[in-house]
Amino acid sequence: MKTDNLPRFHLAEMNTPLEKMHKLAADLGGPGLLIKRDDLTGLAMGGNKIRKLEFLIGDALSRGADAVITAGGAQSNHCRLTAAAAVRAGLGCELVLSGSPPDLPNGNLLLDHLFGACVTWCSRDEREAQMESVAEALRTKGKKPYVIPVGGSNEIGTVGYVLAIEELMHQLSEKRLSADYVVVASSSGGTQAGLTLGADVYGYSGKILGISIDQVKTGESAFPPVMARIAKATADRIGTTCELHEKDFLLNCDYLGAGYAIPGDREREAIEMTSRLEGILLGPVYTGRAMGGLIDLVRKGFFKPDETVVFWHTGGTPELFAYNHEFL
Repeated sequence: MKTDNLPRFHLAEMNTPLEKMHKLAADLGGPGLLIKRDDLTGLAMGGNKIRKLEFLIGDALSRGADAVITAGGAQSNHCRLTAAAAVRAGLGCELVLSGSPPDLPNGNLLLDHLFGACVTWCSRDEREAQMESVAEALRTKGKKPYVIPVGGSNEIGTVGYVLAIEELMHQLSEKRLSADYVVVASSSGGTQAGLTLGADVYGYSGKILGISIDQVKTGESAFPPVMARIAKATADRIGTTCELHEKDFLLNCDYLGAGYAIPGDREREAIEMTSRLEGILLGPVYTGRAMGGLIDLVRKGFFKPDETVVFWHTGGTPELFAYNHEFL
């Protein structure tokens, strides 16, 4: 593979810890539980997007860009980390956020402001067009903007998670452990696509199971075909002959709750259990929902008692401060 020759800008602290969750596993009485701590990637309170941004910011710099543009929800972890990465790289940052500005910014939105990002608000459906509008406005001023897709989920950013599965395999080997499943929150698709492609590339024998945060598995808007396209483009970029199809992506869509960014009882229980049993904080939008799904699957006997499951913590802790009303 040609990953060593791809443009890359150092942002993350590797290798992120792989820890056992003894107390949570004992409380649930199910399989062995491990947690991969990508909430500890270092920059700006951490998160999985930093692995993607190393390659996205590297690509932007290689093209002579002087500003980056991306989009997300009002409490987007991806936008917060993009803003911080832009500061580190000496780039301007424009964020297109869905919704309307609150009276008092908090959580990730507060951090966006602290990192000096310029924020434009619009509806969720208008984000793509608004990003291009912002880019064109910068070009008329003589700037060279670089547009990063929502979640950094394209063939450039996804490379970060192809390599991440190799990191996990080394850690499992060092600890003389094996993992039957990796469970991860899945939304824009790049993280799960990268892990699934990485598993194929590096020979990981377990299964990558995505817990959908806001996507569906069947119908006209089915998401596995999207992940298959991302994986195909990523495979071409890194020069591997591995080929994945939509059937290769395991996506559980049973835990969508009331909708995106609306936590319910399942998310609250997961966050409280993980914090009180393991001292680990989850976010209410992504990791809380994914852990809630994992807990429910354990209780339903989806995993065998002698199996080991890795929960891939993708970050999101700053979201908690914007959802304090859900827990107090």
